[in-house]
Amino acid sequence: MTGLRLAADIGGTFTDLALERADNKGGFERWTAKVLTTPAAPEQGVLDGIRVVLDKAGKAPSDVALFIHGTTLATNAVIERKGARTALLTTEGFRDVLALGNESRYDQYDLNITLPQPLVPRRWRLPVPERLDNEGRVLLPLDEGAVRDGVRFMRAEGIESLAIGFLHAFVNPVHERRAAEIVREEWPDLPVSLSSEVSPEMREWERFSTTAANAYVQPLMMGYLHRLKAGLAGAGFSCPLYLMLSGGGLTTLETAARFPIRLVESGPAGGAIFSAFVARQKGWDRVLSFDMGGTTAKVCLIDDFAPQTARTFEVARIGRFKKGSGLPLRIPVIEMVEIGAGGGSIASVDALGRIQVGPESAGADPGPACYGRGGTKPAVTDANLLLGRYDPASFAGGSLALHPANSADAMAGALGGLGLEPPMAALGVVEVVDENMANAARVHAIESGKGYDGRAVIAFGGGGPVHGYRVAEKIGVNRLLVPSGAGVGSAIGFLRAPVGYEVVRSLYQRFRTFDVGAVNALLAEMSAEARRVVADGAFGAGLVERRIAYMRYVGQGHEIAVELPVKALDAGDVAAVRAAYDREYATFYDRPVPGSDVEILSFAVTVATEVDMPEPMAEVEPAPGPAPIRRQAVRDTAKGEVSEWPVYDREALAPGATVSGPCIVAEAETSTLVGPGWTCRMDGLGYLELTR
Repeated sequence: MTGLRLAADIGGTFTDLALERADNKGGFERWTAKVLTTPAAPEQGVLDGIRVVLDKAGKAPSDVALFIHGTTLATNAVIERKGARTALLTTEGFRDVLALGNESRYDQYDLNITLPQPLVPRRWRLPVPERLDNEGRVLLPLDEGAVRDGVRFMRAEGIESLAIGFLHAFVNPVHERRAAEIVREEWPDLPVSLSSEVSPEMREWERFSTTAANAYVQPLMMGYLHRLKAGLAGAGFSCPLYLMLSGGGLTTLETAARFPIRLVESGPAGGAIFSAFVARQKGWDRVLSFDMGGTTAKVCLIDDFAPQTARTFEVARIGRFKKGSGLPLRIPVIEMVEIGAGGGSIASVDALGRIQVGPESAGADPGPACYGRGGTKPAVTDANLLLGRYDPASFAGGSLALHPANSADAMAGALGGLGLEPPMAALGVVEVVDENMANAARVHAIESGKGYDGRAVIAFGGGGPVHGYRVAEKIGVNRLLVPSGAGVGSAIGFLRAPVGYEVVRSLYQRFRTFDVGAVNALLAEMSAEARRVVADGAFGAGLVERRIAYMRYVGQGHEIAVELPVKALDAGDVAAVRAAYDREYATFYDRPVPGSDVEILSFAVTVATEVDMPEPMAEVEPAPGPAPIRRQAVRDTAKGEVSEWPVYDREALAPGATVSGPCIVAEAETSTLVGPGWTCRMDGLGYLELTR
């Protein structure tokens, strides 16, 4: 679509804004802003940022044709346990599914293991007599009186939201829907989430957990989204509002309010899309997306210009990097590793005298000590300031003056027991956080069966360009890219995302008894549902549909995704899909298993608007480098030595210009550090390409 498009990304510390429109050269005219997040009323920070970016552009709200928004509010509510008082109506005999899980232990040898606690305490998990079999036939009718009794109990307990999860409801939702009708008759204002709508797939623990999480964040997100909508209308906006989904698509406010759990990774998803778009512009088919913000750092592998995706996600992990230590969510997500390593991550000393960084964050209020807003604990931003990496007067485009004395006092207070002066303690903090991020990248690659040979790193977020070269060194990568607008990369990524929606359904099939008619009917129904959700936001754009089957050899425990033709299947297609499964299995496990039948557990249909993909850029001729705007004393984290580093203005670098490290390339929302042994070149797109 034409016209101005606006995007806003709420982070734990900063809210990022990007406003742009396409120019007549195949590029974009863009204005950006970064303002402090307002945790007590997040919509206020968004509205404040919008005013700033519109003033920069000299535009009015009526000039904006589309507004796209992403937020970590749902994630934070689950992690911090600040959601609604939630109850669960479930099949009698299955009250404790949320607590039992799948009975696995994420650490087999930890005798004092701590398992994630369900979002719904046992007292509010209410059993109801009813039962369906695995094919959806009614074995025991729903006890409607028990549902009404449950509503009276919930009123007395002050419940604010309800999840309904019955056994085998993914096959036949009749009992869940009837229970919801009864609840709405008795209590019309109570938000209700049905497992047959939120996550209609087999495996009751994941389905119930996802539904409970949806109910847990729904009142918070509904209230926030409607306050934001009202605030935008009051500010003079009349354009459509779309929300970024965890899986990389956009959806309407109404769908987002109904399924807010699909927003849990919306901000990081925007960053991955941003990296994928930039990778295609550069023609780099294997990159690592490195997004470091104020509260967290996110790493995501991107191959063939597309980020990895997954069907499951864990939130609020207790064990660092340990699968199974969090609450499972069965939703479409872009697969990445996220750790508590951001500019606001707090440094401390543990019982063994080691420097620890995060996951606790100073956030936006009070923020790091150097913000001068009452913070007394040292954060990564304080450490970078003490190392000379930031100019106190020009941080965040000059909108936020930093106070080095506060950083020194905080560092001495928290890490003084190590016998180090504040600058050396700061060096330790930065090295620890860089190693944490590098380790997260290593784990992500190992779990994905991939490596870093021949890869490049795309660094963005407020902290990504600051820490990028050192993280790249630690993982053995010799090429790093800092795109324009890197400080607000996730917000720009929202502007590259398609309007899209994924529908997932379970229908058990085996290839030896494959029911072509049943599968075709299900896929047609799923396609129609996805197209209805996307239709309002398509703006006349063409639609692209993708169909996936999740299958495994009979008796195995995990599925592999195999693409299906986007048409009604026939006998020839079924044989081709079966052969495609064998090939896909062999890529994971070296060889197929001859003679074994394959079972399909679920199907997914995604419908999305077409997105114009850029052509790889052409090379530019070398150009002279600019003169530095100043020099500042910087302590190198690899050797601990202090030297004068030249500082260049990014806007002064012409395409083809090269500067040699060590140096700093400064811009409004971030600074790019070019370490010793690295060179930095401005390419034809205005991106900084660092090589070692």
